Amino acid sequence: MTTKMIFLGTGGGRFVTIDQARATGGIYVFDRKSRIHMDPGPGALVKMHQYGINPADTNVILVSHCHPDHYIDTEILVEAMTEGCTRKRGTLLASKSILEGIPDHGPAVSKYHRGRVDFCRVVKPGDSFDIGGTGIEVIPAFHSDSSGVGFRLRTNDGEIVWGSDTRLSDELFSAYKCARVLILSVTTPLRVRIPFHLNTEDAAKITEICHPELCIITHFGVRMLKNGVAEQARWIQDRTGIRTVAARDGMVVGMGKNIIVK
Repeated sequence: MTTKMIFLGTGGGRFVTIDQARATGGIYVFDRKSRIHMDPGPGALVKMHQYGINPADTNVILVSHCHPDHYIDTEILVEAMTEGCTRKRGTLLASKSILEGIPDHGPAVSKYHRGRVDFCRVVKPGDSFDIGGTGIEVIPAFHSDSSGVGFRLRTNDGEIVWGSDTRLSDELFSAYKCARVLILSVTTPLRVRIPFHLNTEDAAKITEICHPELCIITHFGVRMLKNGVAEQARWIQDRTGIRTVAARDGMVVGMGKNIIVK
């Protein structure tokens, strides 16, 4: 089986989430025996049904941090994964803010739902797991939720990095290296910055140093959409010489000998 991912949403931030100018359902990965849902934000369940994905097939949910555009549908997807909470099943790996709470954030998943999952863990950078033949490594993020993390998936067809929301840091370069597909949360365009997030220049710097086979930018805020995400991706590609695409809602990426985007 070729590793495949589908973007259940490419929007991010408060205002895009509120008006759903882009969906906010996260990223879904099919690999070997693993069905992995990363950051299931608002509307994730609806988008799964729209794109023909059975939420009951999910066996891993990864949640990077405790902001609504990343976690809102987590509990209902736990219910799907556990057959309506009738069976202990699946894995939930999430930041401390999601599962236990930290000052000003969380918890976002109830004790009841945590107890229905077969394997539930608070994760931090450096943690690693093997689930159904897919390796999951927790990598650092630098965000306003201080417990936030990113994820590296070691799949049958190479490595995928989902950086999630973070500011630029030199520590990201080593964390993101060796990925065939590097997925960056790029909230703002060229010459626009907000705290704890990447903009287009940051994404280009990371891409140039980490040199993935494919860079995908996603998690677009209002100003990113107004400036044209395809143009921002083209700027990164022209600057780095590395194939870069702006994700679209429903976009499918297949990883075999070649990486196919459709």
